[in-house]
Amino acid sequence: MSTNTTPVGTKPPPNPVKVKLAAGQPVIGAIISVNSPEIAAHIAGLGYDFLWIEMEHCPIDHQGLRNMVLATRGLRAIPFARPPVNELWTAKLILDMGALGVIFPFTRTGELARQAVAACRYPPLGGRGSGASLARLRWPHGAGYYDFADENVVVVAVVEDTCGVENIEEIAATPGLDVIFIGTSDLSFSLGLRGEQNHPQLDAAIAKVLAAAKKHGKYVGRPALTAAQIAEFSRQGFQFFMTCTELELIAAGAAELLRPVVQ
Repeated sequence: MSTNTTPVGTKPPPNPVKVKLAAGQPVIGAIISVNSPEIAAHIAGLGYDFLWIEMEHCPIDHQGLRNMVLATRGLRAIPFARPPVNELWTAKLILDMGALGVIFPFTRTGELARQAVAACRYPPLGGRGSGASLARLRWPHGAGYYDFADENVVVVAVVEDTCGVENIEEIAATPGLDVIFIGTSDLSFSLGLRGEQNHPQLDAAIAKVLAAAKKHGKYVGRPALTAAQIAEFSRQGFQFFMTCTELELIAAGAAELLRPVVQ
């Protein structure tokens, strides 16, 4: 198990999420939805590959993100975060707080996919600003951080509406984009299905995104709530999985304990 920590002045190992993806293995993340470094640290040591720190739908601010990034030093799960919008400045703050992956919501066009990549790379590869003093407290010190970040930050584009599906070839062809994640719930709503997950129209849209991503050499992700789903979707070609929130894990644990004894 990787300890995710590096002595000052030494080059850290590569991002283990990227290593596992390149080896064809699945990576599994837990959603952090409450602003608690203690919970983030606890979840990060349970065996997950990454934390999906949710800043789009949940009241987690940048100070909260920073506390979680520091609290998970030395633990297995790599901190990723999803900002509310796909903008250079939102990604910049997330990365400068020390996250090592950005999950960009509603990536509807090739232009937005290219913007996402540019936000996560330093010039001349992109447009990320160089003020990363806080990030260097979590990762390597000195100028070596910039090369490390360009090589190891994971760029995830979320395709979650019909516009993104229509433009998936251009999105998937974007150089530097690592993962295309299918937001199946929002995509279902966009198709007029009100969140229904078992429908031929949704299946067809998912298949179209999966095929385009594979054609262009991108890893593909989707939600998976059980081990059986992870196994099934892995056979279909998915590798990047978002699972339950910490609140759902608490509820599941409580239900397992209480169901036999509470009437």
